[in-house]
Amino acid sequence: MNETKSLKKLSNDRRFGTDGIRGPIESTMSPLFLTKLAWAAGCVLQDEGISGVLIGKDTRISGYMLESAMQAGFISSGMNVTLLGPLPTPAVAYLAKSNNQAGLVISASHNSFEDNGIKLFNKDGFKLSSELERKIETKYLEPISVVKAIDLGKADRLVDAKGRYIEFCKSSCPNLDLSGLSLVLDCANGSTYNVAPKIFSELGAEVNSLSVEPDGININEKCGSTNPEVLKETVLSSGAKIGIAFDGDGDRILIVDKKGNILDGDDLLYTLVLHKISSNKDFLSSSGVVGTLMTNKALETFLKQEGIGFMRTDVGDKFVLDELVKKNWILGGEPSGHIICLDSSTTGDAIIAALSVLQAIEHLDFDISLALDAFKKFPQKLVNLKVNNPQTVMMNNKVRKVVGDVESSLGRNGRVLIRPSGTEPLIRIMVEANTSDLADQSANKLAELISSTG
Repeated sequence: MNETKSLKKLSNDRRFGTDGIRGPIESTMSPLFLTKLAWAAGCVLQDEGISGVLIGKDTRISGYMLESAMQAGFISSGMNVTLLGPLPTPAVAYLAKSNNQAGLVISASHNSFEDNGIKLFNKDGFKLSSELERKIETKYLEPISVVKAIDLGKADRLVDAKGRYIEFCKSSCPNLDLSGLSLVLDCANGSTYNVAPKIFSELGAEVNSLSVEPDGININEKCGSTNPEVLKETVLSSGAKIGIAFDGDGDRILIVDKKGNILDGDDLLYTLVLHKISSNKDFLSSSGVVGTLMTNKALETFLKQEGIGFMRTDVGDKFVLDELVKKNWILGGEPSGHIICLDSSTTGDAIIAALSVLQAIEHLDFDISLALDAFKKFPQKLVNLKVNNPQTVMMNNKVRKVVGDVESSLGRNGRVLIRPSGTEPLIRIMVEANTSDLADQSANKLAELISSTG
């Protein structure tokens, strides 16, 4: 993109979405753009009384290039920089809070290696507010101006960042003993590769680690929480009790039980709630659970039957977190695997979520299928479609009419959700129905229509 033109208007793909900014390296996330964005963020954060930023990254080949670019931008604004190296996103949030500094993660999460992105945290370990994000976007539109040489920021490196995070994760479940547990871990060749196996091994588990050899381009490639097939096969062939997969930046989790069943965030929230009910009598009356528009209706029904509050938000863990803070609740998440345990972490943390689930099923000899025996989800069909202009498709009258017709045909026990992705040029379709066949047929009907429209 022509940088002169960007001074007049920041393009949509370079604005903050539901999970930071991300896109292709050769266009959206170029070093020139990120240098200036870091300068703008540094100016805004210093106005908020924050003098330093911690920078972590995942294992993408582009991480070193963008780390240098953003380091230069922050320093040019007068902000100090501390480099952390490859670390999960929640590790950066934790270290930001414990060091009273801002945190920045260079990652495109579950996207392929060609993309990269950024996520920003404030000094309390929470993702930046929409207000601050807008201020950064506005500042970016101004001509860059470097501070005087005497006021330039300084740079250093936190050499024990990995060790601090490992101890933090273990302390989240202080009485957890994984002795005798055979566990398969899929680290997606991402940022958990050099911390997760150590955490579970040090707690006593027998760990079989998959996808722990990142080479810069194999992150999320046929592995991780978005590609659990190899994990499933390994769990079944090895006789392990459970398999756990993370995504590229370590904020999403997926679990495979010993029978090879793939469990999503709704299954994990149900398991965690059961444990909360049995171990904390006050949870029923004083707290609740936050899900999203994608949360299976079966979880909502269960919570209401138990007298536990439930709230849906727009899709995105940022919205889940905002609602948890607003209601002073501690547990929320998404089917995609973002699980937020606010009593332990300020953001979605896949490792802490995994430890919490293991603690919840420790009394069942770590057989999560026993905890889920009574949880019967409504069948859902999910379809992702690439389109040129998601918003235009969403507003198309024919699309809106057919969506309404499908919803009416499903009745009270069905739902239709069509939404644009917050990070990619995609339309996401979700249909929930009484039967798998009905969900499939309805979703395919909508997908065919949208494909011909977009």
